[in-house]
Amino acid sequence: MELFLIFIGAVFVNNFVLVRFLGICPFMGVSKQTETALGMGAATTFVMVVTAALTWLLQWYVLEPFGLPFLQTPVFILVIASMVQLVEMFLHKTSPGLYRALGIYLPLITTNCAVLGFSLIAVQGAYSFIQSLIFGLGAGIGFTIALMLMAGIREELRFADVPKPLAGTGIAFIIAGLLSLAFSGFAGLV
Repeated sequence: MELFLIFIGAVFVNNFVLVRFLGICPFMGVSKQTETALGMGAATTFVMVVTAALTWLLQWYVLEPFGLPFLQTPVFILVIASMVQLVEMFLHKTSPGLYRALGIYLPLITTNCAVLGFSLIAVQGAYSFIQSLIFGLGAGIGFTIALMLMAGIREELRFADVPKPLAGTGIAFIIAGLLSLAFSGFAGLV
């Protein structure tokens, strides 16, 4: 039951984009088309799950035993950057269209504060290895859901009569705010 609560909490109650406001740059940049949003969400989820495993192992088997917790942030960033490079190489070989569609946003996963934020939160929460993996999976799926919701709404907005001063970024920020309010309604569930 505890793992289920960690998962649901990461997906809905503490959604990294819509509640914690981490990862806003790719959220706004890649959420114009659902295909691109899904690709970015899947790549970010993969990076989060693998990062969860690696950062947990490094934290509890290297940094803590050797008295090096002050190196936590640079070590975690190095792990994240390595995982993003692997994802980038994989997409470049297997899905060149998605690789081009994601463009600059794919390497930006490295600097996506949602990935680093969830790693630090998992360590601060003293999650076990399995709990960290579930937390990473939930955070990635929550990120993907937020991207997909935003992309779906933005695709439909192309056919809407949006006032000219709000067209584009203005209406996107309004929608993001409304989605954030909606997800804030999940507070108290977990």
